[in-house]
Amino acid sequence: MGYLGNHLATVVTGVFAAVLTGLWPFFVGFAPILEFIFIMAVPITWFLTFTCWISQRSADYMKKYEASHAHTEKKSLSSTQTTQVYTAPENQATYNEIKNAQSQLSSELNQLKESVKIKDEEIDRLNQEIANLQTLVQIESLKTELANLKMLASGKKEK
Repeated sequence: MGYLGNHLATVVTGVFAAVLTGLWPFFVGFAPILEFIFIMAVPITWFLTFTCWISQRSADYMKKYEASHAHTEKKSLSSTQTTQVYTAPENQATYNEIKNAQSQLSSELNQLKESVKIKDEEIDRLNQEIANLQTLVQIESLKTELANLKMLASGKKEK
């Protein structure tokens, strides 16, 4: 908490505002620009002092309602630790149950892999059919164009 109760910023800003306020009467007739600077600076520094005081009061008030215990544990991403978790004996699975679950899950995984393979093969087959159909459409459009050209060519010869 410190000697000033975490109000160091408030005290420093307040001292600066008080010094500016004390110097102001000595520089009133000295230069018009200094009078303007003091007219602007003195209220601003007192406002900053008030703002620092209010914000520290708010922080102190909110700190009262924080959780009663603080976390002192430091976490690091670079450290590697192994955590062992022990369960109660009534909840502990047997070795055979774990092996059965493992074999069941691996068989389901193999079935999923097979179905994915089948679907991949079906997708490849459909893509090939689409490519073949596009080729057939292009061939038919070329035949149509050739027939139209033949009709135009034979129509010009008759005239």
